[in-house]
Amino acid sequence: MLLDVETPISRRIPLATGLSYHVLEWGRQEPALEHTVVLLHGFLDLAWTWVPTVEAGLAGRFHLLAPDLRGHGDSDRIGAGGYYHFVDYLADLDDLVRQLGRRRLSLVGHSMGGTVASYYAGTYPDRVHRLALLEGTGPPESGAAGPARTASWLEAWRRLREKAPRAYPSLEEAAARLRAHDRLLGADRALELARHGTVRRADGQLEFKHDPLHVTPGPNPFSAEVALRYFGQVTCPTLLVEGSASVFRHAPAEAARRAGAFRHARKAVVQDAGHMMQRHQPAALAALLLDFLS
Repeated sequence: MLLDVETPISRRIPLATGLSYHVLEWGRQEPALEHTVVLLHGFLDLAWTWVPTVEAGLAGRFHLLAPDLRGHGDSDRIGAGGYYHFVDYLADLDDLVRQLGRRRLSLVGHSMGGTVASYYAGTYPDRVHRLALLEGTGPPESGAAGPARTASWLEAWRRLREKAPRAYPSLEEAAARLRAHDRLLGADRALELARHGTVRRADGQLEFKHDPLHVTPGPNPFSAEVALRYFGQVTCPTLLVEGSASVFRHAPAEAARRAGAFRHARKAVVQDAGHMMQRHQPAALAALLLDFLS
């Protein structure tokens, strides 16, 4: 018998990496739900992005975990002098699933979270039952590592120290900022995301919770050739999902190259959705994921 839709439990989990993660969890009190599904958000997003999708059909079917990745939402930022290197997200995920995961593990990742999920599934192919990537096979390549990239990274550190994070006088203005970058995001949902995604400063202004370091160019750019090595080691069924109205879809040849690296991949499209499909069409996305994960 299916359970009623649940309200998520908000938890803090200390990790072996030394950081504390904020996690939304559905099904914590239901040991019969032996299939853990981890929902990994994208760049500058947070765990609350998944709530409409979960409520549209996933709650009560699976044990669900939606973490704020390091430096996002209410999870810890790295310490002074540190930086967000991509493999650090894998270390966090590894300890999280070791602590909270149940008999069966599947991963759903959006955008950057999809790359985290695919790298984990390629590193530990025997641990992952299903892998769903929502426009999550990585960004376009942006040049090679080397002196010029390192110089840009160092210059970004200097600019960051000289400039305070952007502030907003009200939730409405923070929500408007979200909608300015996502034309398909509804006003009510934008307000809800702004409420969870901002913190009030001592001067009464609001700023988004993500660490400003995230918007600096990392010293090591994304490499499709490296990604393909991980993709090729994934052995579980893989679902590659795109939004029909997304401006972040790869050109057909590149999309085919990345999809072709997986051993057991199939594609799906969410109609009337952009890159942030979990915000735009949560019911349609939930139906796709429910069918695939089950």
